[in-house]
Amino acid sequence: MSKKPHPADLDARTLDPHQIDSLLAVVARLRDPERGCPWDLEQSFRSILPYTLEEAYEVAEAIEMDDMAELCEELGDLLFQVAIYARMAEEQGDFDFGDVVASISSKMIRRHPHVFGDAEVASEEEVRENWEAMKAAEREAKGKRLRISVLDGVAQALPALVRAEKLQKRAARVGFDWDDPQDVADKVREELAESEQTFTEQADANQRVHEVGDLLFSCVNLARHLGVDAEHALRAANHRFERRFQRVEVCLRASGKAPDRAYRDEMERLWETVKNEGY
Repeated sequence: MSKKPHPADLDARTLDPHQIDSLLAVVARLRDPERGCPWDLEQSFRSILPYTLEEAYEVAEAIEMDDMAELCEELGDLLFQVAIYARMAEEQGDFDFGDVVASISSKMIRRHPHVFGDAEVASEEEVRENWEAMKAAEREAKGKRLRISVLDGVAQALPALVRAEKLQKRAARVGFDWDDPQDVADKVREELAESEQTFTEQADANQRVHEVGDLLFSCVNLARHLGVDAEHALRAANHRFERRFQRVEVCLRASGKAPDRAYRDEMERLWETVKNEGY
């Protein structure tokens, strides 16, 4: 049996870029105490977390832009995050990359008995119900607290729009939901009116936050009833705003100007022009 090379002895020319073992070897070298990268050696699970979230969003952006080359690269960046977490855990003696792979493989097989076993399902909804039931059973087997509320288990760290939608879906499963999108639209108008009551200078700042939060929550509810992913919709709106405003800037520069309050009327006119041009 050949001896596994020490991370410090790795040569980039000997690595096969199409093999996962090569990525793990690269990560091991970066974390090598003797010849590794000072930055990588200083990292911890908590310090890398913001980068993981950023990489996940960059994957989402590549998908939304239908950029397959960029998606390939961003998925690699996200995979690197998994690899370095696993390496740090291995250094602590907790688990390694192989354990991560084994865990998710076993979980997917276990939670898809209609694919890998003899179970039969009649609909996508039944698949989701079975999935939730198996998750609950797994939590109990691990000795974790059983869910008391139907809202338990919706991660606190999720983006607010995503978490709002998940909370609403959980409540909808037990019948706590609007029956018609028009009812939700009426609720949005109600919340907007309540927000408008806080426009005065004497209004309580906390109340403003409360009312705007209710308005946003209602907008997520409306999006859900219309079959629209609120997070995706807002990201798309951000992209449109960015694209249109940058075009307004180009138009201003063509006349020797730059964005400024003094040109507010002109910027608004250009905005409508740019919008009508399909930007």
